[in-house]
Amino acid sequence: MAVRGWCASADGVHCAIAGNVDWLAVELADSQLRHDPAVAVLQAYRQHGTGLLSVIGGRFAVCVWDTRNRTGLVAVDHFGQVPVYWGYSDDGELLFAPLATSIDVLAGRPHSVSPQAVFNYLYFHMVPSPATVFEGTNKLMAAHALFCESGRWEVRRYWEPEFRETADRPMREMGEELMGLLGSSVARLDNGEDTGAFLSGGLDSSTVAGLLARHRPDPNTYSIGFDADGYDEIAFARIASERFRTRFNTYYVTPDDVLSELPRIAAAYDEPFGNSSALPAYFCARFAAADGRRRLLAGDGGDELFAGNERYAKQRVFEHYPALPAWLRRTVIEPVLGRMPDNATLVRKALSYVQQANIPLPDRLQTYNFLNRLGAEQIVTDDLRQAIDSELPLRLDREIYHQPRNASSLNRMLYLDWHHTLADNDLRKVNRMCDLAGIQVEYPMLDDRLVEFSTRVSSTNKMRGNKLRAFYKRAVTGFLPDEIINKPKHGFGLPFGVWMTNHPGLQQLVADNLARMKRRNYVRPEFIDEISRLHREQHAGYYGEFIWVLMMLELWLTHRGIEP
Repeated sequence: MAVRGWCASADGVHCAIAGNVDWLAVELADSQLRHDPAVAVLQAYRQHGTGLLSVIGGRFAVCVWDTRNRTGLVAVDHFGQVPVYWGYSDDGELLFAPLATSIDVLAGRPHSVSPQAVFNYLYFHMVPSPATVFEGTNKLMAAHALFCESGRWEVRRYWEPEFRETADRPMREMGEELMGLLGSSVARLDNGEDTGAFLSGGLDSSTVAGLLARHRPDPNTYSIGFDADGYDEIAFARIASERFRTRFNTYYVTPDDVLSELPRIAAAYDEPFGNSSALPAYFCARFAAADGRRRLLAGDGGDELFAGNERYAKQRVFEHYPALPAWLRRTVIEPVLGRMPDNATLVRKALSYVQQANIPLPDRLQTYNFLNRLGAEQIVTDDLRQAIDSELPLRLDREIYHQPRNASSLNRMLYLDWHHTLADNDLRKVNRMCDLAGIQVEYPMLDDRLVEFSTRVSSTNKMRGNKLRAFYKRAVTGFLPDEIINKPKHGFGLPFGVWMTNHPGLQQLVADNLARMKRRNYVRPEFIDEISRLHREQHAGYYGEFIWVLMMLELWLTHRGIEP
């Protein structure tokens, strides 16, 4: 479902806005202003000029143009929930649009796929901001805007969080504030019987569903299951549903579902997108739409606000080694390990630990990246490597990671995930799949007041030692069932690699697409053969994930008519 938009003009100032604006620092007494965001933004512009972005929040893309002063802005919200793509015409005029494909169309020129973007996609499994898959087309990063002064446009960051380590109050008091803020966010986004909730059985979706049930009895919740060992979480979703008395709706995705809908899903994205959980997100949203829902509340954002991803705990383990005296590390531990035979499991683990611990953050986060672990030179062709900067993905990570001032390593990892995991990946995934299914999606966890609250929870309380979500779990104790609080993290994963081992239709779909990929001069044909062998003979789930990434790229290129 398209994001709702408004337009307004007055005294030579024009405004267009898409999404939902939340007023953070101004009081609008006039009811008309509260119900017409474009008029309200015009008033904010009169008061604050291009500084109006400091007083608005929510989920939005906004454009303001002042014809008298030739000043204005084009901006996206703090998490880039409503995307904006931009570029220039051949005459140097600024072009912007909600789709990456629109910029070249508006400029009247053919699409040209960027080799760097293809490499970035293989690295991240999506094309991260601020570039796109198309040469000459950019996308605004979360919390960024194009500002124009005297007719000249410049991209700038307009907001960044202030992480604080000394703002903690008593945990019970802070937990009550968390639940109050999240409850208010859920209530504000509830639209009556049209609204349901995703329910995976994890912490965040269960909390959102429970608060929706507290606000309105017997809401509909929607869960996805898989008939595959290690992938099905329906049991936990059912526990949450029973606790909060929701109307529990479940759909089991099958290999035949994947086969029938995969080309359509790949084509729905205006850039190649390789997150395999897009498919269960689509089936869940489609299931809800068929059941009469028009809006779903999603739990995305909780892990990135309150430290729930396993890599955060893993990186803390590695931080112990650099804390040792340098002389001990360099003259004793590492020389001794270097002289020991590496055929013993314990020695291999020690060597691996030291090697990873010596890699600084954020580079260490990419240790298990396919291109780093298997070797980019073994995966991509020489022609592609010569056309790209293979260090660019790491520089993108570093720039974002080091942006917050006076932040802990944990908060820097959270902030990096706000961009790459949320804005560039999970939100893009869910937004597009819900749009394809005809569903509007909202994210209560990304309420601006809740985000600001998260920056006041210290790192030591967000994660106690290696215990993830420590503060959050304490806050929801007594509200969520203990089974959900104590369950291992999972989510809407897709057992594609496992299914592919014995489903002829999926095997043929993969074979056809990988055969076309071999002709594109992006990925070495011998690597495609090798990863297919590794999938068959070693680890179907692990290697099947990268096969999915390659297949989704090929399906997208084929849909766009880009021939090998």
